[in-house]
Formats: sequence, structure tokens, C-alpha cells
Amino acid sequence: MIWKFALTSTAFAVTGSLTGIAFAGANDYTFEPVKADIKASNVATVAVRLVHKASGKPVTDAVIVKTRLVMPHEGTAEMTSAIAPLPSAEPGVYAFMAPMMMTGRWVLSIAAKVQGESETVTGTITFRAAQ
Repeated sequence: MIWKFALTSTAFAVTGSLTGIAFAGANDYTFEPVKADIKASNVATVAVRLVHKASGKPVTDAVIVKTRLVMPHEGTAEMTSAIAPLPSAEPGVYAFMAPMMMTGRWVLSIAAKVQGESETVTGTITFRAAQ
């Protein structure tokens, strides 16, 4: 009888741990701006941090697969800016150089693959370029 109880308990424990793994995914991560206000420049640097929500720790081994930086305009076409990756001295920070000469609101759309996750992590971060 005790043996049956032990096997049943083990089965529930294994099922519970597998269920936890199945629910992990892209929503467990978030992109945050390192600095939301930046100086307008032809060589502006935008930097984001990818954070695992549950632990609060930065993700250091993500692979950035897509970036798009735009300055939205109401009623007209948005202005897209070129963006190039930069090396980062801080683990978990992903930096980019972009010509952001116009002051105002800029939006970075970013996607990354995180080791061990099947889904792509995506985010939208707003920056403000000022003189």
C-alpha cells in the first residue's frame, strides 16, 4: 500500500514538473531600455536589456534575430532608421547604433532567440531622442 502511494506521488511530481516546463515560454522574458532618453545624433546608441521575469536576471546568451527602429508619425508614413549591432561591455545588454537625428519618440521592435526556449521573444521599446 505504501509502495503504491509512493509511486502515485512520484508520478504526480513528475507530471507537475513537466507541466511547468510546458508553460515556460516567450512571455517569461521582457526587454527593457537601459536608458530611455538619448541624445539625438547621427551615431546614437540605443541599448536594451533582456530580463527573465521570474528571476529578474539578465539573459546573456540570447541571439538577436530581428530589429527595426522607426519614428512613428501620425497621419503620414513612419520614418525607418538603419540599425547596427554594437558590442556591449555589460552582460545581458544588447546595444545598437542608429542615426537618430530627429528629436522625438522612436520605437525599437526587437526579437531574440533564447537558449532552451522554442518561441521567439519579442518586444517593443520606446526611446526619446532629445537635443
